[in-house]
Amino acid sequence: MEPAIVFQDLSFTYKGGDRPALDRLQATVPAGQWLAVMGEEGAGKSSLCLTLNGLIPRFFKGDYRGRVLVNGGEVSGRKVAEMSRTVGLVLQDFEAQLFSSSVELEMAFGPENHGRSALEIASRIRQYLALVGLTGKERREPASLSGGEKQRLALGSILAMEPEILVLDEPTTDLDPAGRREVYGLARSWRDRGHTLVLVDQDPEEVVEADRVWLLKEGKIMADGRPRDLFRDPALCRRAGLRPPALAELFQLLGWPGAPLTLEEAVTLIDRQGWLGRHRANPPLGGLPPSGPVLIRMDRVCFTYPGHSLAVLQGLDLEIRPGEFLAILGPNGSGKSTLARLLNGLLKPTGGQVLVGGKPTSAFRSPEMARQVGYVFQNPDHQLFARSVAEEVGFGPKIQGMAAGTVRKRVEEALEAVGLAGAGQLEPFALTRGERQRVAVASMLAAQPAVLVLDEPTTGLDYGHQRSLLEMLQRLNDRGHTIVVITHHLWVAAEFCRRCLVLRAGQVLEDGPTREVFRDETRLAAAALLVPPIVRLSNRLGTRGLTVSELKEELAAGAGG
Repeated sequence: MEPAIVFQDLSFTYKGGDRPALDRLQATVPAGQWLAVMGEEGAGKSSLCLTLNGLIPRFFKGDYRGRVLVNGGEVSGRKVAEMSRTVGLVLQDFEAQLFSSSVELEMAFGPENHGRSALEIASRIRQYLALVGLTGKERREPASLSGGEKQRLALGSILAMEPEILVLDEPTTDLDPAGRREVYGLARSWRDRGHTLVLVDQDPEEVVEADRVWLLKEGKIMADGRPRDLFRDPALCRRAGLRPPALAELFQLLGWPGAPLTLEEAVTLIDRQGWLGRHRANPPLGGLPPSGPVLIRMDRVCFTYPGHSLAVLQGLDLEIRPGEFLAILGPNGSGKSTLARLLNGLLKPTGGQVLVGGKPTSAFRSPEMARQVGYVFQNPDHQLFARSVAEEVGFGPKIQGMAAGTVRKRVEEALEAVGLAGAGQLEPFALTRGERQRVAVASMLAAQPAVLVLDEPTTGLDYGHQRSLLEMLQRLNDRGHTIVVITHHLWVAAEFCRRCLVLRAGQVLEDGPTREVFRDETRLAAAALLVPPIVRLSNRLGTRGLTVSELKEELAAGAGG
């Protein structure tokens, strides 16, 4: 059988770029295979995807050498519209490919342009809206959807064209854990139906069932093999810029035989060690409730967007106190981003009240509010506007009336904190999505608000930059700043957040210390949340640990007892 994709000595350097995004790539993807492409930011993953339907070199200009063959035909000589019949691509920046006035029209656009009948188009819309969990939202404007719902729509609109080769560039960044599982289930079914799938991802634990993995670094394939062979080597994962599978890393640290990638494998191996029979389970940690004066209070807050009949938040009560590191969790569309925008007055409640320092948010002027509560949007492009990074980051201190020297110092400190030192003269929109995310964070840090609210701050970042950002937030928290993080990555909450608030359908499902909240997996599953494998193992064993290092200490002590 002819290969689905062939890269023949492919190199590409973007116009104005100082190094190749892809460097003499030589590889083959058999038809019907699920290929996972992984690597750190700048490894060449998105560039690889863009070559498969001709966006590189037709729309993204630069020095293009070598060939890409899809089903035996060279891509660079064909139009993107023509390639869309064979290759369906969901962009990493998925919002950039949504443009219709309703969900239904967005879904219909591809099949219509491929000349499908009205009856078939209607059937595909129903089928793929159900598949991506958007049934009932046909009349909604895409702009009114949550970030995760927009990502589902982008995926559904490509699936509706039923391409032979499906290319997904980080398709789950804005999805809740259950939504991510659905996408990976879809990947398996697409492969099982004989289609070829190329899926870019950052989390080894999510793509264990792929047929093959390429680890990219600096535009080259540094490792190529089966997931279970590559991911059992935590050091290799780190060299590729990935978060090592936690269970395999745990066993390596303990010096125990085996490198499990699933909970079931880990439990079986631990049982063989005889550890379970010797260990006495620790009681759950209750944690201390937050103390000090209330910084932000929400009393019976309700919110309904104009033109909509259903309330996004319903009678929500919340108190946030100094020095907290709080995670807001919940499924897509549960009201997390709405809650965050109420905290700093970007939205005003339609019922109840939001108080900051005992004062209603409606009573604050913008510069005054910026000193109290800083907010980083889920999509950094929604808040970037300046012509240079330095101007963007310095805007907050400037409107607060600070002297020019103080503004420059704040800008330098903030850029240093997010790993962008020396980038002040660059244009924000010339940066990568991850770099733009860090600029948005830096712009809030420079204002030094008492409370910093971040909506999915790790989206678009590789593991190294995710960890750097979170450790920076931890340092700010240690210095007294109150941090509120909305996240779909529960390992973030497990490792960094001491308290978790879980929303479901605009109401509080859980609110308490992270260890207590994460112990009740059944209740979290009702909110489409799945705790990380390392926490599931801790729960299964009755231990306290939420991280690899914590559980390692407990297991080592138990094994030695």
